[in-house]
Amino acid sequence: MDGPDTPAALKARALRHLVRREHSRSELARKLAPFTPSPEALEQLLDALVAGKQLSDERYAELRAHQLSRKYGAARIRQDLKSKGVDGGIVERVSAEDEVARARAILARKYRTGAATREERARRMRFLQSRGFSHDTIRRVVSSADDDDALNP
Repeated sequence: MDGPDTPAALKARALRHLVRREHSRSELARKLAPFTPSPEALEQLLDALVAGKQLSDERYAELRAHQLSRKYGAARIRQDLKSKGVDGGIVERVSAEDEVARARAILARKYRTGAATREERARRMRFLQSRGFSHDTIRRVVSSADDDDALNP
């Protein structure tokens, strides 16, 4: 690298990042910072991208939450989005999906049958906890799975 990029080259670099995948504003700023002539130029570029709807924290948060919701609970999704610099209001709104249904689906994919022993039930609870689900959700999902197995032997 010889020096900072020109404004046109910086915008082209930003668009190349955005074409590959969505980025949060702070994530894109971090990636572009080494190539900017000044912090003001970077902020102007980011503002222009937001105004042109090419950069959106909300769109990024929705896509990221959807990707993560297949494997993780709301707490893990919130933590991931906050680490990427997404605003707290957007994080709360996006991660407020039906956590119980997600936990049931994840548990069903991992375990085909119900928990036969107390140890197996504890193992499933720890698994869901490691995926970022709340204790209330875990308790409801594991106890409902046990009730379903008792009804359908």
